[in-house]
Amino acid sequence: MTGRILFVVYTIRRAAHEKPTIVFSVPGRRAARNVKHMPDSQIDFSDIPEATDEELKRMRRVGRPASGMAKQLIAIRLSPRLLNQLRKMAAKQGKPYQTLIHELLEKAASRAA
Repeated sequence: MTGRILFVVYTIRRAAHEKPTIVFSVPGRRAARNVKHMPDSQIDFSDIPEATDEELKRMRRVGRPASGMAKQLIAIRLSPRLLNQLRKMAAKQGKPYQTLIHELLEKAASRAA
């Protein structure tokens, strides 16, 4: 018998000055209040069956693929008007606005060099 686990993740857009928000359902909030921190070394995993070879073959990596061309994370301050304009331009081109900003900066830097 195989079971499946469903993870539901909520993402909330927030302003940069706001603290991150974790969203729980009402039962989740109730359960979270009653949970105490336990180190991994004290967790009993004995009732969890080992994954079969077939299950391991079907697993896939989650997240960004590792590449030799990793970009560096930076913080930059832009006026709300400019950021809104860039987001609209990116939406028209069907791409994420960060990608558009990267492309525009790359073109400007190569022209200036």
